[in-house]
Amino acid sequence: MISRLHYITQDIPNFTHYELVEEACKGGADWIQLRVKNSSYNEWKELAFKTKKVCNNYNAKLIINDNVDIAKTVNADGVHLGKNDMPSAEARKILGNNFIIGGTANTFEDVERLNQTGVDYIGVGPFRYTTTKEKLSPILGLDGYQNILNKCRDKDIKIPIIAIGGIRPEDISSLFQTGIYGIAVSSAINSAKDKSLVTKQFLEKISKHNGTINNFKQKI
Repeated sequence: MISRLHYITQDIPNFTHYELVEEACKGGADWIQLRVKNSSYNEWKELAFKTKKVCNNYNAKLIINDNVDIAKTVNADGVHLGKNDMPSAEARKILGNNFIIGGTANTFEDVERLNQTGVDYIGVGPFRYTTTKEKLSPILGLDGYQNILNKCRDKDIKIPIIAIGGIRPEDISSLFQTGIYGIAVSSAINSAKDKSLVTKQFLEKISKHNGTINNFKQKI
């Protein structure tokens, strides 16, 4: 099942990626996206293997950001592909049907196109301005999500839509009211003093919106 909280790692002083993952998993996160930037292939692969070990300890899924080869090498659960990464159809040929593939969208047209390629979920954003991602797409805000979700309903598109980009715990109620399936969070957890506690707070707020889960098709 696609989780409703996608935790994403980032470079944080005094923490390795797998140490951050440990903290998030302690707080209940069961969907981890390893997002590594400006590292060599071997460094990335080593981080992925160490992160996979942590995920195994907590029975959490590991999604590799951007890199199909590393996802396959470490036998991760899936890969998340940005708009400028390998096409999802090509990734599917390489990884097969047992891997989860997520895509990135900013518009309804992006969502419609990705849905036709057979991805398992779509990260749509950004919700608000964030420094986590370079070359940020246009900000969506609540109105942007509502517009996209309305069009999805009109076209009977039921793929899980994951909101991303500067999301805070206080945003959850209004975001879920637009009809999204889940959220992806990076800085709000990674920058917190007590990362496990903030992860738990996100999950507690999300749990109040479980009634919308039946509106989506899911890969189990």
